[in-house]
Amino acid sequence: MKFIQLSLLILITFSIQAQGDITTMINSRSEAIESQVVEWRRHLHANPELSNREYKTAEYVAKHLRNLGLQIETGMAYTGVVGQLDTGRPGPTVALRADMDALPVRERVDIPFASKVESEYLGKKVGVMHACGHDSHVAILMGAAQVLTEMKDQLTGKIVFVFQPAEEGAPPGEEGGAELMVKEGIMDKYGIDVFFGLHISSGLDVGKIMYKPRGMMAASDRFVIKVKGKQTHGSTPWTGVDPITVSSQIIMGLQTIISRQTELTKEAAVISVGKISGGVRANIIPEECEMIGTIRTLDTDMQDIVHEKIRTTAINIAESAGAVAEVDIQKGYPVTYNNPELTARMLPTIERTAGEENIVVTRPITGAEDFSFFAREVPGFFFFLGGKPLDVSQFDAAPHHTPDFYIDEGGFTLGVRTMCQLVVDYNKSESAASGSK
Repeated sequence: MKFIQLSLLILITFSIQAQGDITTMINSRSEAIESQVVEWRRHLHANPELSNREYKTAEYVAKHLRNLGLQIETGMAYTGVVGQLDTGRPGPTVALRADMDALPVRERVDIPFASKVESEYLGKKVGVMHACGHDSHVAILMGAAQVLTEMKDQLTGKIVFVFQPAEEGAPPGEEGGAELMVKEGIMDKYGIDVFFGLHISSGLDVGKIMYKPRGMMAASDRFVIKVKGKQTHGSTPWTGVDPITVSSQIIMGLQTIISRQTELTKEAAVISVGKISGGVRANIIPEECEMIGTIRTLDTDMQDIVHEKIRTTAINIAESAGAVAEVDIQKGYPVTYNNPELTARMLPTIERTAGEENIVVTRPITGAEDFSFFAREVPGFFFFLGGKPLDVSQFDAAPHHTPDFYIDEGGFTLGVRTMCQLVVDYNKSESAASGSK
């Protein structure tokens, strides 16, 4: 009995020591490639591409993965790149994801690698900028791929590096993003068991990590409301039906859905009209007016209720004025859901990589993420990585999707370390669970 106990103690001690050696290796290798990760990010930042048009970005990533000797697939979901590291030893298949696309935003940050790229978006000439940090995500995952490949002999299972296009949404009339990757069979093709992803945050201090179990980010749905009235001269509105006035009443009515008809103590919800168009000149009341907007919900039951109330509100307000409202609601991204068991299992990992004092538990966020499509298929864990300079106030940090968006590159090494450590620790916990069965 004593011999068995001693043997078990030696085995546990060896396992802890081996785990410590792997962590030390991850830390040292991540620090060693910090300048490379920054260089990759600056190249990508200076050469942004819009959704489903990430051709050069995909080539840049694919070249790096080939140089690492990984098995790669290109062209998934148009421009997606998938690399696989097969350790040759049994274990789970862990996927790590980065999104590649930029936004139709003209940069005005004064940095040497600022984007000067112009392109066409919805028929208009626009500037193109990585105004949401996807260049950082790609560079961090390129770094994690390099570190983990160099450590192949210490790892088990398979690791899938997913460089995903079109997170910001495919152009009208096209499919794209994580949803299309799932549709094209990425989960079954690679046998993915679990998915990890991160997002840089311009409002979170560099060095910190932010997360939330269960519903972390909102479902995002799009609506179009067309109000049809009766065209007439602007000087005699009583001889027609004014769809612009009716539309303005509908907009105000939509806001009462949130403020007076939604259980906001349960979860947050948002209805926003982002565009309204109708008419051609000052003295003509037009026949039709169109509104386009977004719906954000964090609960699927509330999502259905809000959709129905939007239809009821728009149709009835229009009818009361003698107009007709046509309502089209298209479901977009689901709720970004962090599997609670997986989140609890990986919490010690992020506490170790960032330090317990640097872990922030957030309230639900009404922004949306198409990582949600992956996390709907298998357990997923998605977290935010701090990118705000410490000498900048949270209130002065430029928001995402704006021309002044700026990221402190000092947090990239933490991102690389954390992605690598999540893989190692998840595999370790799976091995322990298998051994106990």
